[in-house]
Amino acid sequence: MQDDKTGGVPIRTVKSFLSKIPSVVTGSDIVQWLMKNLSIEDAGEAIHLGSLIAAQGYVFPISDHVLTLKDDGTFYRFQAPYFWPSNCWEPENTDYAIYLCKRTMQNKARLELADYEAENLARLQRAFARKWEFIFMQAEAQVKIDRKKDKTERKILDSQERAFWDVHRPVPGCVNTTEMDIRKCRRMKNPQKVKKSVYGVTEESQPQSPVHLPSQPVRKTTKEDFRKQITFLNMQIERHCLKMSKVAESLIAYTEQYVEYDPFITPAEPSNPWISDDAALWDIEMSCLAILFVCSSHCPVYVCTTRFKNIVKFITGICELFNPSPSIWLDVWDSVSQVMTVLIPVEHMHRLRSRSLKL
Repeated sequence: MQDDKTGGVPIRTVKSFLSKIPSVVTGSDIVQWLMKNLSIEDAGEAIHLGSLIAAQGYVFPISDHVLTLKDDGTFYRFQAPYFWPSNCWEPENTDYAIYLCKRTMQNKARLELADYEAENLARLQRAFARKWEFIFMQAEAQVKIDRKKDKTERKILDSQERAFWDVHRPVPGCVNTTEMDIRKCRRMKNPQKVKKSVYGVTEESQPQSPVHLPSQPVRKTTKEDFRKQITFLNMQIERHCLKMSKVAESLIAYTEQYVEYDPFITPAEPSNPWISDDAALWDIEMSCLAILFVCSSHCPVYVCTTRFKNIVKFITGICELFNPSPSIWLDVWDSVSQVMTVLIPVEHMHRLRSRSLKL
């Protein structure tokens, strides 16, 4: 894809207003190459595949921190093999601090820190307060080395380095493609990723990161480890698994069974008068009003529904028929007061309760 001589995407230098943009390709060229060489008929599928490649940092836009592919004239650049994620990178926070500090030393508009990068720099400066002099010296040395390089080469390397950190320290809101599931990390005894410095800082002089701890030495696999692995794999084989078709049938049957109780699928009757113009719900609620209590000046007006009245009459009839003990009636009254849907002053509740006990 990158080799232009063997049928890859054509890489060219584009002339801008007062400068040249070296070694770039357009997003439409990448999409056309994917559709032609991978036999993709849908352009949307090619854009999706290209966006996945860009999210890993193999292709990146030269003027944006968001690693996505667009089917237009946006300029993209291929990442250097040194920065490929397939090299099992896991950079330290000290490397990120050196990179941000180095960019602050270069007075160029294209190297200005974004807002989130400035916040990360301030956070790292507080975290590495005791080691910040060492980080500053490393950044200063890197700037001196970069100034000796050719202008075009330096411009390309700056963009590739920025894209590398956009992958490992992405913009807030973007997915970090280098993160691994914590459950996989716990099960993994020999991690694939290794920690190494981006800028060649030796292990003796490099300060320890407050986030990344040094990796444990890899021990040799014993017979007991193999036995545990065999036992675990046998348990996984014996697990009961369902086909996706059976799971889909069960889900469809469950949905069809309870579809009438789902308000998102089957609208409730009568409809909500606040959404529709049907006022049937308000008419039903108004027909349920039966009793109006007007209390004294310190008590508001309370409304009791016919439902509560019917419940009291029903329970009173049961008590007169079976003549239960007062304790049973007290339990029944407590349950009725919990079901009640209106508010009644406490003194009225005690008065009704004392009257009912005399029955």
